Amino acid sequence: MIDHQTVQRILDAADIVDVVKEFVTLHKAGVNYKGLCPFHHEKTPSFTVSPAKQVCKCFSCGKGGNAVNFLMQLEQMTYPEALKWLAKKYHIEVKEKELTDEEKQTQNERESMFALNEWVNQYFQDTLHNNVDGVARGLGYFRQRGFRDEIIHRFHLGFSPEQPTTLPEAALAHGFTKEYLTKTGVCYEVENGKLHDRFHGRVIFPVYTVSGKVVAFGGRILSSEKKASKYVNSPESLIYNKSNELYGLYQGKNAIVKEDCCYLVEGYTDVISMHQCGIENVVASSGTSLTEGQIRLLHRFTNHITVLYDGDAAGIKASLRGIDMLLAEGLTIKVLLLPDGEDPDSFARKHRSDEFRQYIQDHQVDFIKFKTNLLQNDAQGDPIKRAELISDVVKSVSYIPNDVVRQMYITECAQLLSVTESLIVNELNKQLRQRRNGEVEKPNREEQAAADEIATKEKKTDASLIESIESKEERLLITIVIRYGNLPMTWIEEPDGTPATHTETEAPTAMTIPVAEFILQDLENDGMMLRSARYRQILMEAVEQIRQNPSWSSLPYFRNHPDASISQLACELGEDLVELSTNQRAQYVEVKYRLEEVVPRILHDFKHAIIKEKLNELLAKLRDPQLMSRPQEYEALMKEYMEFSAIERQIAQLLGDRIILR
Repeated sequence: MIDHQTVQRILDAADIVDVVKEFVTLHKAGVNYKGLCPFHHEKTPSFTVSPAKQVCKCFSCGKGGNAVNFLMQLEQMTYPEALKWLAKKYHIEVKEKELTDEEKQTQNERESMFALNEWVNQYFQDTLHNNVDGVARGLGYFRQRGFRDEIIHRFHLGFSPEQPTTLPEAALAHGFTKEYLTKTGVCYEVENGKLHDRFHGRVIFPVYTVSGKVVAFGGRILSSEKKASKYVNSPESLIYNKSNELYGLYQGKNAIVKEDCCYLVEGYTDVISMHQCGIENVVASSGTSLTEGQIRLLHRFTNHITVLYDGDAAGIKASLRGIDMLLAEGLTIKVLLLPDGEDPDSFARKHRSDEFRQYIQDHQVDFIKFKTNLLQNDAQGDPIKRAELISDVVKSVSYIPNDVVRQMYITECAQLLSVTESLIVNELNKQLRQRRNGEVEKPNREEQAAADEIATKEKKTDASLIESIESKEERLLITIVIRYGNLPMTWIEEPDGTPATHTETEAPTAMTIPVAEFILQDLENDGMMLRSARYRQILMEAVEQIRQNPSWSSLPYFRNHPDASISQLACELGEDLVELSTNQRAQYVEVKYRLEEVVPRILHDFKHAIIKEKLNELLAKLRDPQLMSRPQEYEALMKEYMEFSAIERQIAQLLGDRIILR
C-alpha cells in the first residue's frame, strides 16, 4: 500500500499535458491542447487537455479526468498501478510494505501477470548476456544479423534456455505460481503435469504496450529443424490482445509524433534494423493482418502512414484489405515497394539513414495508384478481370471519408483505368448503397433489443428505479459541492430562522456560510439526507475539511481524492459538458457568482422529488381495493397524503422557473 504523502507527491508532480502526450498527439488550442480522443473512434479532435486545471476531457464521449483517471481508463490500470506508472515517470520512490504469502494470493490478477512478464523479460535478458549458451547462440545470432549492443538493450532482446524446464523451475523458485505461468502463456503444461517453457531455445522479442508494460513475447527458432515453427508468439490473455498492440510503438512513438509519419512493416527484425539505421518512426503488425484497434492506435500519433513491402506479390495482395481499413480511418496512405529480394531488414542493413529516407521519398506512391497498377498486370487482355479490377479499386476509394479527397481520386482513377468519371461515380454510389444497407440491418436489430430492454425496465418498480429518478437532483447538489463547496454564500433569514419576508420590524440577519455547510444544514433541518452513499461521503467529507482548514479548496481536493471512484466523479462533474461559443460565453454567468440563487433552488428541487416519491407511494396504497375494509388505516393514509400534498404545493410555489447548470 502506498502511503498518503507519497501519493500526494505523485499527484503534485504529474503534469496532465506531459502524461497525455505519451499516448495522444496534442496541438495547442488557445490556453489548452487538443487531440483525437483515445477512448472512441473520431476523425475530428474533441479531446481537450487543460494545463491550468490539470484535467482532460472528451467533449464527445465525456471520458477524461486527471492524470490518474486518464491512465486507469486508457490502460485499464488499477489505482495503484497508475500511481506507480506516474512515480516511475517522475522518478519518485514508492515504498510499499513487503507482501505476505496471503496477500500475494489475493493480489490483483492483472498486476500479477504484469509482474510475472516483467520478471520473465529480465530473465531472458540475463540469459542472453550472462549465460554461456545465451552468449554463444542468442547474442551470436543478433550480432550475426548486425544488431549493435545499444539496439539489443533498447528492445530488451533476450534468449530462452534450450532446456524447456529451466525457466518454469526458476520462476516457481522465485515465488510465481503455476497458474500465472500458464495464464500469461509463458509456459504450457505437458502430460505429466510439468511445465515447459513455450520459447525454449529461441531468441526473444518482448512486446510492449504503448505505456511500456510487457504483455507478450515472440520467439524465433535458431535451429534448422523443419517441423518447428520459425516464430512462436504468446497466446492472447487477460493482458494481451494482439489486435490492439503494435511492435515497436513504445520505442518509436516519440519519433512518429516528431516526423508526423509512421512506416508500417511486417516483422520484429524489420523494426529493429530500421531503428539501427536511424529510422525510428516504424512499427510492425507482427505478421498479422491490420485490425481496427491497431489502426486507431496509430491514428492517435499521426495521419500519415507509409507501408513498406518486400516485393512478394502474394503477400501484398493479402494485405490490401488492411490498407482499406486505414483509408476508412481517414489516414493518408502511401506504399513503398522495395527492390526484388529485399525486405526492410536487409535494406536497412545495407544503407545509411539518409539513403533509406531518400529512397522512400523517391519511390513511395499513393496507395490507390499503387493498387491500380498492381491489379492491372493481372487483368491484361481479360475484360472480366478488368471489370473486377475497376470494382476493387473503386471499393478502396469508397472508404475515403473526405468528399474532396474522394473526388480527386475519382478523377485520377478514371484516367488510370481509361474509363469515364461517370462510370466510376456510378460504381462508387452502388458500393456505398450496398454497404449502407448492409450496415443498417445490424443497428436496427440492436435498437430493437435496446427498446425491449427499456420496456422491461419500465415495468420494474423497485428501489433502484426510484434512486435513478432522484439521481438528477442529487447529482446537481453534489456537483455544487465538488465545484464550489468551500466558497462562501450569503443567506438572509429572519431571527427565528425562517426565510426573510421583509415585513417584520426587526431586521433580518445576513449569514455567510460555506456552500457545503449550508446544504448539509438545510437538509438536516428538514430531516433529509442524500440517498447515494458516495454522495453522502463527499458532502460530509467536504464539511469536515472546511471545519478543519478554512483555506481548503473543494475541487482540487476531490479531483485528487485517494478513492479513485470519487476522483473520477470529481473530474467528470468539475467540467462543463459542452464548450461554449464566444457569444454564449459573453452571456453566460458562472454558477459560482449565483450561488445564493442556485443552491436553494436545487435543494427545493431535491426535496420536491422526495415529496413526490412519497405521494406516489401513498397514492398506490390508497388505490388498494382492500383498504376500504380498514377505515382507520385508510383515514391515517389519507391524512398523511393531504399533509404531504400541502408541503408539495408550498415547495412548488417556491420553485418558480428552473435553473439549468451548464
